Amino acid sequence: MQEASSRTHPRRDGERRESILRAAVHVFAKKGYHGCRIADVAREAGVAYGLVYHYFQNTEDLLRSVFEESFGHFVRMLEAIAATEGPVVQKVEEVATAAFDAYQNDPESIRVLVLEILRSPVFREAEQRQAFQEAIGHIASVLRRGVERGELRSIDPFLGATALFGAIEMALTTLVMATPGADRLHLDATCQRVVDIFLRGVAV
Repeated sequence: MQEASSRTHPRRDGERRESILRAAVHVFAKKGYHGCRIADVAREAGVAYGLVYHYFQNTEDLLRSVFEESFGHFVRMLEAIAATEGPVVQKVEEVATAAFDAYQNDPESIRVLVLEILRSPVFREAEQRQAFQEAIGHIASVLRRGVERGELRSIDPFLGATALFGAIEMALTTLVMATPGADRLHLDATCQRVVDIFLRGVAV
């Protein structure tokens, strides 16, 4: 019995940590990073104040963990997209769709990501810069194959990847700031416009 009980502890521990992290996302989304206090997170999670410190050192550590979870998931999706073959138009659509799906599925995390993390000192740390470079690298590999197959004109894949990432980020920022709660039709239309402008430009 004792042996079986001990095996459940890691799962329970992980569930508590995840519950606290989700509470932190909610507080960050509502109050912003600078307005968030550990007491707020504990209250939102329904746990004792000291328990938060069992898993996280401070609010900066919480923000860093939110980044690792939300952006890390996005990087893994990009890796999967880049690992499979397909026309470059399809792959670019998959990249953009992954980002807009993430917003629909977890708008609070995306709000924290684009408004708090990407503009905070946390994002300037080496590990976070590495994650960003990985994301750009996966997109660049998609564009490089498009250039090699003659589906795209001869562009710098990394510059193109940065441009696509930037367009997606700013579109999501606009959604977060101007049209929170946008429905699926609006998200799909915005996603398609971002892809269309990236692939075809704006000149007549």
